[in-house]
Amino acid sequence: MAKERANSVREQLTLFGEKKITSGKATYFDRLTAVLKSDLNFHRQDSLYFSHNFHSFPAKFPPQLPKLFINELTTPGDVVLDPMVGSGTTIVEAFLAGRKAIGFDIDPLAIKLSAVKTTPVNRKKLMKQWENIYLRAQADLTKNRDDLQNSLNSFFDPKTKAFVDYWFLPEIQLELFAILQNIRDIKEDKIRNFFEVIFSSIIITKSGGVSLALDLGHTRPHKAKILLDKSGNVVFGEEYRDSARGKHVTKMIRSPLEEFEKKFHQTIKDILVEDRHRIAPEIRFCDAQQLCLTDETVDLIVTSPPYASNAIDYMRAHKFSLVWFGYSIDDLTTQRKSYIGGESTTDYPFEAIPGFTSRKVSGISEIDPKKGNILRRYFTEMTGTLREMYRVLRPQKAAIVVVGSSVMKGIDTETHLCLAEIGEKIGFRVPYIGVRKLDRNKRMLPAGSTTDLTSQIQKRMHEEYVIGFYKP
Repeated sequence: MAKERANSVREQLTLFGEKKITSGKATYFDRLTAVLKSDLNFHRQDSLYFSHNFHSFPAKFPPQLPKLFINELTTPGDVVLDPMVGSGTTIVEAFLAGRKAIGFDIDPLAIKLSAVKTTPVNRKKLMKQWENIYLRAQADLTKNRDDLQNSLNSFFDPKTKAFVDYWFLPEIQLELFAILQNIRDIKEDKIRNFFEVIFSSIIITKSGGVSLALDLGHTRPHKAKILLDKSGNVVFGEEYRDSARGKHVTKMIRSPLEEFEKKFHQTIKDILVEDRHRIAPEIRFCDAQQLCLTDETVDLIVTSPPYASNAIDYMRAHKFSLVWFGYSIDDLTTQRKSYIGGESTTDYPFEAIPGFTSRKVSGISEIDPKKGNILRRYFTEMTGTLREMYRVLRPQKAAIVVVGSSVMKGIDTETHLCLAEIGEKIGFRVPYIGVRKLDRNKRMLPAGSTTDLTSQIQKRMHEEYVIGFYKP
């Protein structure tokens, strides 16, 4: 890179904003550059249309972002890939636009959610099935309570049971289990998956929810110190009630059946209807570093990778739902270690990384060798991911990567510049890096509206970068 550290965002962008290519490629390249330079903020725009509001998910980008690139850079029938599908935003927009959407992830909840959001379901069938679940769950809680409790007692292994007991009241556990048992009896996969997502959505929420966690939408759960019943009486935590932070650590008991009913009626209004002009998406388990695709078969990639050092720890929140779907805490702990941005570096097979990126890692390593290795692992993983993106993209096509920077030991990782450098080493050209100011409430990031790098929780992004990778 031309500079060790640029003095401003605009100066940083000029490192990649002045590249030229030969004629014959200019039309697509120029469109790509123009879109990257356009307004990418999308503030005050509705982002909860169609199935985008089915389930809370941390750090979702607005659907207008992938929609813009899909509309400008592809045509109906083209293949659009998100190799780290997350909440499925790119997949939904590609599906709605009549493109062939492909989504991969190694997070079980991400795969389930993305599939449900792009699967048309008959509304009458859902209504009928909803009535069965609700009425049977009520009957189980009143007439078959002892049998239900016995089944619940043997449902979790000891370690997972300890987790569930810590975060869910006994009565809440029983209601959840009554709902879940009746969902599991549904034979049609797409109907059962739909209700499993509804079930998960009443647990993983930005506020409320049926666990004792104050906020699972931001992935860093804290247990309520004050719990109120529906009448406002204190169940526990009276000693905290008059404290300065009392209202911020208070939660009210919520009935899972009532929350399930409420969420069902909210969600069914926005389900996708069948349309023969749309192409069924392909969504499945696959590692972004070893994409399950043949060479040069993709027309556009739009994705947002995880952040370095688990800055947003998806599994920390997702396990609150996944334990109810049969995953043990040990299973999920093992799964978490394989996520991009993980913190385990013992015997990790690091790759060589280019100059600016290597110096950035070295600067952090001088202060904290462990943190330096974590960042080196992240850039190694992203090298493998970008290499795979390059492999599966058709020539003269683009990958759009939306990423935020991180602060480690007081040093800005400048992730966007590092990834751009890595991408160019692989063979991509980077015509421009767009910048978007975050609408923090909608992006669901755990920080306030102003930057204060002396606060640990404020060491999050207040803007993010949209990198355009062009394959010549």
